[in-house]
Amino acid sequence: MLVSKNKATNSLLKSEKKSLLRFLTLYVAMAIFVITLLSVFYYQSQEKLMLSDQRAALSKYAYIQTKRLKVLHYFFDERTTYPRDPRFRSAIYDIEFKKIFSILGDESIRFDEEIYITDQHIHFVKTLDTYYLGTKYLIIEVEDDGIWRGEIWKHIIGYGLIAFFLFMLFGLFLARLFLRPMRDSLMLLDRFIKDTTHELNTPLSAILANIEMMDTEIMVEKNKKKLNRINIAAKTVSTLYKDLTYLTLEQEQENDDETIELHTLLRNRAEYFFILAESKQLKYELDLEDATMIVDKRKFTRVIDNLISNAIKYNKRGGVVGIKLRQGMLMIWDTGIGIDKEKIPFMFDRYMRFNQSEGGFGVGLSIVKKIVDEYNIKIEVESKEGEGTKVVLKW
Repeated sequence: MLVSKNKATNSLLKSEKKSLLRFLTLYVAMAIFVITLLSVFYYQSQEKLMLSDQRAALSKYAYIQTKRLKVLHYFFDERTTYPRDPRFRSAIYDIEFKKIFSILGDESIRFDEEIYITDQHIHFVKTLDTYYLGTKYLIIEVEDDGIWRGEIWKHIIGYGLIAFFLFMLFGLFLARLFLRPMRDSLMLLDRFIKDTTHELNTPLSAILANIEMMDTEIMVEKNKKKLNRINIAAKTVSTLYKDLTYLTLEQEQENDDETIELHTLLRNRAEYFFILAESKQLKYELDLEDATMIVDKRKFTRVIDNLISNAIKYNKRGGVVGIKLRQGMLMIWDTGIGIDKEKIPFMFDRYMRFNQSEGGFGVGLSIVKKIVDEYNIKIEVESKEGEGTKVVLKW
């Protein structure tokens, strides 16, 4: 699996970004839903207001048409033409909703509503008490010019955009509140790491120096084992110390790039960690061809140290740590516990740890990713739980 690039060290972890993205997505969806709901209510209220304004005029037209129907009813033998008016169209229906006569533009009638809009027309339904020409329902129709609808949409769009903008401002405020505890925790952890790094320097240097000065040839086997355990612990702390030092102090320094012999560096670092591997009865499988690279030796040492130490730390007792080097490619693999495939994209996030039984701050792989990104080195990770992990660097 190709691992995506990390952001700067003060950026959010991917899991935190995912949580924030879910929150913002839900918030935006709710904001759109609320604005849409309010827009629907506003549209319906304005439509009712418009129909209320039209009711008076249409009621007047219905009164006029009723009088004309009355005249036609009583003088039907003399007048056989249905009364028309340029201001409106009309239709008459009997008590069983059967059409008697109609000049409507839209014949879809809702007898259960007094006034309504249908297909660019406004209909007014008048129930007659006197059955002129057998009429029970008089329908008055006028054109709907749509001007009111255009004004409503202008208001909805205008006020909707303003409301959405205000919702987004409030959402940003909520997001800041949402992020503040995480930011505070990260700042507190960073401060603790800086203080811890400063305090580790002197005692760690003294321990390592004294271990190197001890003459193991005159020691009894029991004391040699004790010294080895001290040496293992000291080197473990030393690796952590170097990571913390790089994280807090060295990462901002300018690069001192040089051509380094990777095969020599890898042998030296493998030898450095040999005592840790031996404590877990691990075997090294080294397949190193001569290869060079232009890089800051101090930084690339951090990459190698973290990958080898992780291959040892998360390996099974009696397992294997393999290192394969070719020009343009470095592979470090192990036969350890492996990583869940879904967690691989998050393994290079700072403070991310997938095995709580092992120590550490969860910063080593974050440093690895930052350095390889800086030198445009592609990093690929393949892992299977219970079988092991393979990390490949390509440049």
